Amino acid sequence: MMKKLYIAAFSMAVSLPIAAQDTYESARLLGSDLNGTARYVAMGGAMDALGADISTISSNPAGIGLFRHSNASVSLGFVTQQDAREFDGKKKTTMSFDQAGFVYSTRLSRTSFVNFAFNFHKSRNFNQILSAANSLKECSQNGLTYDKALENIYYFDTNRQDEAIGYYSPGEVSWAYSQSDYINANVLMANVEKHLADKSADWIYYNDANAYTFDRAHRGWINNFDFNISGNVNDRFYWGFTVGVKDVRYRGYSEYGESLVNLVDQPVGSVVTGDERKITGTGLDVTAGVIIRPIEDSPFRFGFSIATPTWYDLTSKNDTHMMNNSEVGYWDKGHSSNDYDFKFYTPWKFGVSLGHTIGNQVALGLGYEYSDFSTATNRVNKGDTYWYEDYGYSPSYTDEAMKRNTEKSLKGVHTLKAGVEVKPIPEFAVRVGYNYLSSPYEENGVRDMRLESPGVAYSSTTDYVNWKDTHRFTCGVGVKLNAVNIDLAYQYSGTKGDFHPFQPYEGNTGVTEVKNYRHQVLLTLGYTF
Repeated sequence: MMKKLYIAAFSMAVSLPIAAQDTYESARLLGSDLNGTARYVAMGGAMDALGADISTISSNPAGIGLFRHSNASVSLGFVTQQDAREFDGKKKTTMSFDQAGFVYSTRLSRTSFVNFAFNFHKSRNFNQILSAANSLKECSQNGLTYDKALENIYYFDTNRQDEAIGYYSPGEVSWAYSQSDYINANVLMANVEKHLADKSADWIYYNDANAYTFDRAHRGWINNFDFNISGNVNDRFYWGFTVGVKDVRYRGYSEYGESLVNLVDQPVGSVVTGDERKITGTGLDVTAGVIIRPIEDSPFRFGFSIATPTWYDLTSKNDTHMMNNSEVGYWDKGHSSNDYDFKFYTPWKFGVSLGHTIGNQVALGLGYEYSDFSTATNRVNKGDTYWYEDYGYSPSYTDEAMKRNTEKSLKGVHTLKAGVEVKPIPEFAVRVGYNYLSSPYEENGVRDMRLESPGVAYSSTTDYVNWKDTHRFTCGVGVKLNAVNIDLAYQYSGTKGDFHPFQPYEGNTGVTEVKNYRHQVLLTLGYTF
């Protein structure tokens, strides 16, 4: 007879104060969307050398130095995901408050200024619905749990609560034994009563699956709060520094289902896992930039920028349930939940840009950025609240096993930005742009659940996507009415990826193509004073 399992995994199975995140969960925080003012978006973000737009505050802070008057602006719009189906109450079209900020300009001389600015903008909009389905052959999620034991990554035994646990050595739970493994083992695989009666008997079993379905609704954002000081020296040299504070609010709910089969490929029912993951916290980074106009009688200029890593301090929480609707297994439901603090450091980012104007009618912008995502670092908290009393002591350390996985699965990312603005009359502007983002994932990148890592131990899901290149096409118009400007932008963003329900280990793991095509309409209202 099946029983009910309500134990919270790892709060009892692994009572350790340290924790880290895995490569693919942390990768959600890398990079940024093309977002900001409508002018900046319509130009494909290619304004780092042109400047005089508040959205350059986080890409090249020297762009704020080109303001000669104080300015305030606010932006909002709509984002819709093409071809998505509604899931978990998540609509495919949502409204978004994207930007609000001001620049206070102070004149030192006829051609020199010192400016101060603050800007809020949504650097990441997590809202997305992801769906996938495919066949499986000679594999399953619980089969991966079993395969890890076959490879001697851990061995199964029972703990004091008579739960099936994957041990590295007697009394030491393996860091490769994840929350997902825990639920699979106790709901579907372990005949604990048989093991307690005869320690030498076989008591762990698994079942392959012939198909899976998957749906996840992502929600949330990364909000940037940027504080800037910048300047203009003789209208030839522009400089700027920005301190950025980030607020992370992510929530994802997924349902993963498998159709199980027996040894002769006959259906034996299904199993469904519902997982809710929340990531919250803050981050801090610093960006510096310069813009130089090398020829006195030419408006041509070029810019350079450098951004430190974002140092994130985060909390992750999950609540995971498995419902067993099959003829196999020894429990009809299982539950696992946990919460932990960890740190995540993003890579450095470098940018170069060009800008040129032709009279007052045409503005041309071009930009390039590079950031090596393979150098992102997941850090394990030591759990010592008094670390600051010990000179030279760090409260966290690098998760070395996950670092090696990040180096194998992520890579350097190239961003190319190009934009044109044409003003047929001074009060009206037409803009077009293009923004290209190369894939941050290696083609054979993998969410490796075999690692002896806290990032694996706290994982409650096994799926991952290797996203490919992203192409963004933009356009827009702007109207200036005395001190008021009204700008409208449209952005189309498209990317494809390979969805994996779990890492390959044998058979056909059902890799399937997924898409993320998005449309954004953005409106900015600005006032110059």
